[in-house]
Amino acid sequence: MGAKYSAAILVGGKSTRMGQDKALLKLNNERFIDHLIKEFSECEEVFLSVAKKGDYADTGIASIADEHREIGPIEGIRQSLIYAHNDYVFVCAADMPFMTKDLADYISEFISSDYDAYVIRDEKRIQPLCAIYHKSVLPVIEEQIANGKYKLFDVLSRIRVKYIDLHTSTFDPKTVKNINTREDYAAIKEPVVFCVSGIKNSGKTYLISKLINEFISDGLSVGVIKHDGHDFECDIKGTDSYRFYKLGAAGVAVYSDYQMFIHKRQKYNIKNLIEQMHEYDVVIIEGLKDSAYPKVEVVRSAVSTTSVCDPDTLICIATDSKDLDKSNCPVYGLDDVYEVFCCIKKALFNINE
Repeated sequence: MGAKYSAAILVGGKSTRMGQDKALLKLNNERFIDHLIKEFSECEEVFLSVAKKGDYADTGIASIADEHREIGPIEGIRQSLIYAHNDYVFVCAADMPFMTKDLADYISEFISSDYDAYVIRDEKRIQPLCAIYHKSVLPVIEEQIANGKYKLFDVLSRIRVKYIDLHTSTFDPKTVKNINTREDYAAIKEPVVFCVSGIKNSGKTYLISKLINEFISDGLSVGVIKHDGHDFECDIKGTDSYRFYKLGAAGVAVYSDYQMFIHKRQKYNIKNLIEQMHEYDVVIIEGLKDSAYPKVEVVRSAVSTTSVCDPDTLICIATDSKDLDKSNCPVYGLDDVYEVFCCIKKALFNINE
């Protein structure tokens, strides 16, 4: 590792294109800001650059507020250089959920007396918000602000900059990816996937309906995929769309301002369907008891008292049978929906209620 540096996370932006605070978006059920705080927790000093005092107080991390409001990240860097105990400050934006301390350490290895700033450059652009700045840059930044010039590239043009090409390193390009729009966010989200399995008439649909309510109450979006071992008709007889499909149309789409439906003549596998639901936080699959996906098994004594799923894939079992009390996985009653929900969160989200 190179010279010592402080770490500043810039969270003062307006998130205009996203339409909501980017720092509070979640990936793998962890807020972007919390990921970055945890990532840089081993630095000698880590703090937030915020728009106004009191923002993000729930993080418990020291913060510094802008003096000059709404002039962009140049003010965040200015405040960070004033506040930091170390001469060097690593700066990153809060919309970089894949950022790592390893990359900051890598940048620090280039520090020498020859440069004032060390800035990552990927194949598409220069990344002034993935960079280490020396306190010597502060007078230039203050002069730029005084002159009403707020672009970071104008600052870079006036100082000695070492540009570090990311493609010559071993770091994944997504490490410096910014999540600026809803489309960007949808593209990176990977839902948590699990099955609710069991033999026919065991009560899978009932449990799924209850779990949907629990996940929604917890602020998570849910998609459901139902596996059917037989062919089926997914449109309503007598409708125009049903008639078009029966006449041989390869695909029929129906949409309104609030929903859409597409019926295609093609084979799908479960991975294709999960990819179609990538924007959701959770995808529940009904069935697929023989799959490798993690699963909750429903065992109802009226139809069976035996588990039929691979024990290595089981999160837990929901049952009214006492014969399964000594199972190697957690066992809950059929109506213990909240306990099942907490067990799923612990197993797949690493969250304890």
